[in-house]
Amino acid sequence: MPFIVSKTATNRRNEPIDMNGDHVYRASTTAPVNIAVIKYWGKRDPRLNLPTNSSLSVTLSQSDLRTHTTASCSPSFSPPDTLLLNAQPQPLSDARSQACLTSLRALRSALESTDPSLPPLSSYPLRLSSANNFPTAAGLASSAAGFAALVRAIADLYQLPQSPTELSLIARQGSGSACRSLLGGYVAWDQGTLLDGTDSKARLVAPRSHWPEMRALILVVSAEKKGVSSTTGMQTTVQTSPMFQTRATQVVPRAMREMETAIAGKDFPGFAKITMRESNSFHATCLDTDPPIFYLNDVSRAAIKGVEAVNEKAGRIAAAYTFDAGPNCVVYYLEEDGDVVAGAFKTVLGEKEGWTGEQGKAVKGAEGVLQGKVMETLRDGVSRVILTSVGEGPISVGDHLIDEKGEVVV
Repeated sequence: MPFIVSKTATNRRNEPIDMNGDHVYRASTTAPVNIAVIKYWGKRDPRLNLPTNSSLSVTLSQSDLRTHTTASCSPSFSPPDTLLLNAQPQPLSDARSQACLTSLRALRSALESTDPSLPPLSSYPLRLSSANNFPTAAGLASSAAGFAALVRAIADLYQLPQSPTELSLIARQGSGSACRSLLGGYVAWDQGTLLDGTDSKARLVAPRSHWPEMRALILVVSAEKKGVSSTTGMQTTVQTSPMFQTRATQVVPRAMREMETAIAGKDFPGFAKITMRESNSFHATCLDTDPPIFYLNDVSRAAIKGVEAVNEKAGRIAAAYTFDAGPNCVVYYLEEDGDVVAGAFKTVLGEKEGWTGEQGKAVKGAEGVLQGKVMETLRDGVSRVILTSVGEGPISVGDHLIDEKGEVVV
């Protein structure tokens, strides 16, 4: 339920307060990052953000990676709608943002038309404020968490009855991978075949509780904004890569079937093999683009060698690497292999930021696994680490980024 708060009265969570006709309504949500193990790359309809292939991701814990968004509206607000991201103004006039806002307002308007007692929130200007606890536009799925939080927060503000899967149709129009961040655990985004995109939505493959032992170590190689955006990169790939059609029509459908089977059976070696092969396939397609797109760098390649060294030392597949459209490496492993996998990297990167939390302190170093050039390149090129795990979908919270007067909290 949204908050209705007063300039003079004390606000209590979920309790409406009369402001003599000058209401400010608020709702706040946190939403997670997801990291795809089967990659979304290419669009069959750019306007509706419809993908050329299905994808599958792991939702990561919001304790470590999240976007926090407050949505507010009031008859006292002056138009237009506004958004602050990490205290910086962001445009809402772009087609993607407008598609989300228009769809959400239409759903609220439909509720208001059937119940005249409801306040006309759909007609009030919106003030939105968001904050990330991770680098934005650096290959850590910031747009996915951002649009998922925006859609969920406004849906809560408007008290919409739609399910997360139904809301994923809206979030998809803002950022394709955002539809997966509206669910927790292991999530598929089905490609769909309908021209209007109504069957291109998120689907729960397995909840977090099915396989809670999944862990991820993120090696943050660069916190700088990437040189080629995902949107630009995938459009160029679709237009120029000879490999693209084979990947979309043959490679990914097979990988989706295999990955869902591996998750259902909690088969980590199978999960890991598919994850690494799929990451390699995605980046090979980027290299096959004209001009080629280089999302990986020397530090990324050292991380790959590091994972290979960990698996060789373990004598089995204990770790899997994957890279989105950026140089940061995400290493998946199971909780029971924390010392084997994360320990090898902690021995080399123990002085970097990120090991001070409960998970990081519990990891015991593994000496001698990463050596030579791999060790030197990682030590020089990784700026920080993030240890996290499989997590839940969006969470409604009472911590607001917009105060009871409708002002942004600094």
